[in-house]
Amino acid sequence: MRFLSSLIASLVLTGFSLFSAEEPAAPAQSGSTPPADVGTPPKALHVDGKRILDGSGSEVWLQGVSVPSLEWSNTGENIVPSIIGAITRWKANVIRLPVSRKRWFGTDPKQGDGGVAYRAVIDQAVQAASSRGAWIVIDLHHYRAPTDEDARFWQEVALLYKDNPAVLFGLFNEPHGISWEVWRNGGVLEDKKKPGENEVVENQEKAAAQTTPGLQGLIKAVRGTGAKNIVVCGGLNWSYDLTGILSGFALDDLGGSGVVYDAHVYPWKRGWQKNFLDVAAVHPVLLGEVGCDIKRYDFVPKKAFESPYTWAPDILACIQKNHLNWTAWAFHTKAGPAMLLNTTEFAPTPYWGAFARDALNGKVFESDKLR
Repeated sequence: MRFLSSLIASLVLTGFSLFSAEEPAAPAQSGSTPPADVGTPPKALHVDGKRILDGSGSEVWLQGVSVPSLEWSNTGENIVPSIIGAITRWKANVIRLPVSRKRWFGTDPKQGDGGVAYRAVIDQAVQAASSRGAWIVIDLHHYRAPTDEDARFWQEVALLYKDNPAVLFGLFNEPHGISWEVWRNGGVLEDKKKPGENEVVENQEKAAAQTTPGLQGLIKAVRGTGAKNIVVCGGLNWSYDLTGILSGFALDDLGGSGVVYDAHVYPWKRGWQKNFLDVAAVHPVLLGEVGCDIKRYDFVPKKAFESPYTWAPDILACIQKNHLNWTAWAFHTKAGPAMLLNTTEFAPTPYWGAFARDALNGKVFESDKLR
């Protein structure tokens, strides 16, 4: 989620997602050639019950950061240096990389090369992580429900990276406003509000009636290429609610290396136990976005705002106690909650980045307080 002052006042959300301006002025991606290999790629991962294991049978705890900008920019903003900084300076072992389908296919009006340069930046990002022994989640950073074009995107990505042990597939960023049946199996989308969920348009997204292949359709597209990479799948309510997974809507991995369920957690989200901890007792869970800010965003009710200095230690204690996988949002200076004060020394913000960096470096947080 990217918080730009020109958009905050006009957007009201129940979830926390990227507020994207179309192609802001951004520096060209640093480096025109991929980074040199500096180490051994990580081992391929697979799911075993609620655990993630590597090829030797050792349990892996994915802990890292989200490196945004390719979802709103054709070039990315400091992508490769940020990935290297997160791994080498902050000790992340996983990177979540949000990307855009239209830019992958080269259909943004400002692209003139069919997406060649954009795809090259993603490949550089993959190599930057892999060559340093870290995993990377390619996150299709779209909202509401997947489309057939998203399935086509995953066919291309899966064919390209099916033999790369470092790559996990984040199939769809933040589903919302649909039933669990449609979430899983696909169907017709109706342009109407679902009970208990605010259907305010996000990022000028029009909730027009259409069909969706569902998350199961995206898995089918991936597995049809022969790719067995772990797939990461966000729940409902902007990837916060995982309750349907335990009530008949768990996904069929179709012979792959497993499914990891994705929950996005911010201070105004309540009900940790039912929304993701119950599922984490049975399946592996990734908190694909987690973070807090010193300021209250306009869409957050005053009563739901909490100081990051109380919330951050508690969520990190919950992550550690329950061995939740996590990629903190956001390793950037302009995407809020920002973890960075700058992208030269990767200095952390005191209200969130400093807490996350301490956790990545092994500090143990103690708290039993849930929300």
